[in-house]
Amino acid sequence: MNIRAILEPISFREFRTVDPIFLASAACVLMLGIVMVSSASIFLSETKYGHPFYFMARQLIYLVIGLGFGYFMMSIPTETLHKWGVPLMMFSLLLLILVLMPGIGKTVNGSRRWINLVVFNLQASEVAKVCMVVYVSGYLVRRADRVRQQLIGSGMPMVVSFLFLICLLLEPDFGASVVLVGTVIALLFIAGAPIYQFIGLVIAVVAALGVVAVSESYRLKRLMNFIDPWADPYNDGYQLSQALIAYGRGEWFGLGLGNSVQKLAYLPEAHTDFVFSIWVEETGMMGGLLLLVAFGLMLSRVFKVGQHAMRLGRLFQGYMCFGFAILILAQVIINVGVNTGFLPTKGLTLPLISYGGSSLIITLASLFVVARVDIENRRQDPVTESSKSPVTAEEA
Repeated sequence: MNIRAILEPISFREFRTVDPIFLASAACVLMLGIVMVSSASIFLSETKYGHPFYFMARQLIYLVIGLGFGYFMMSIPTETLHKWGVPLMMFSLLLLILVLMPGIGKTVNGSRRWINLVVFNLQASEVAKVCMVVYVSGYLVRRADRVRQQLIGSGMPMVVSFLFLICLLLEPDFGASVVLVGTVIALLFIAGAPIYQFIGLVIAVVAALGVVAVSESYRLKRLMNFIDPWADPYNDGYQLSQALIAYGRGEWFGLGLGNSVQKLAYLPEAHTDFVFSIWVEETGMMGGLLLLVAFGLMLSRVFKVGQHAMRLGRLFQGYMCFGFAILILAQVIINVGVNTGFLPTKGLTLPLISYGGSSLIITLASLFVVARVDIENRRQDPVTESSKSPVTAEEA
């Protein structure tokens, strides 16, 4: 297959037409992420690697890779992604299977979730979530009538989701399972699946995940600790209690960047799963709200791009934007919920903020695809065309 034949690079002039609020908010979140990885990891970097900015340097490398891969994805017409939906889904399922194989999958903290690519460890679930959105978006276009009228229409995406779910639970990665299945159900609802099907799917999935949650002793213990972390603050409730201490120390305006105490080996995973707690400790509740507002602005513009595509009859592009936005939104809600003690502890990073190559690169790629959708929308939107200056219209 000739890669160059399928690419349609976007010029800088055309890239400048992308929604400026979307670009500014995404850039803001990225910059805050670099700052927080640097601050939250400085003690661990110094003690483990003898250099205070080891993790920040690696995160910058991941950022450069993510921007390059994102530009590559933006150069692919979205109709090509539509055609590749099934192969991408099968490829991501293959990755989930490979990661479970000894000698290929890398185990960290008891979970086998990564494939070593030398430059960074690829987390298969990150690829799976995005590829699943592309596949389901295409399916909802191809089988639109069946989804709206027949139970079997919603059945096929759920069968595929079930296969993904089995692989994710074998890793185990319960958090990614919740996000993936929840996103698929949300897309089915947006596509017009009957309300009784939607309610039935939600009940079935919640019941199944509930059974899975209590089937393992460590998951049940997490549920108990989440309800009252102070019952055992030095053992099973240690991580959450230290996160809550960080919130209390931050108060309204924080201790100042770099002045966190909890990152000094008190709070485990301070630069990954619990980076939001360190951010609030250093910048206070106002800093936490600022970050959530930046996320809210970015995601609202992604939803707006999706709505624009739907109005233009570009259903695949619209569903895909909705799916990407729901993926990020779900991860933000779960991560912040875990950090604040509203949800049981899950190994989900904060997108674009937490340290990690897979999450940053894959999330950036999905945002670049959204930018591509926005550019294609503007090419086809007659309102945009008619708003051009008279000189440009005559030249056209």
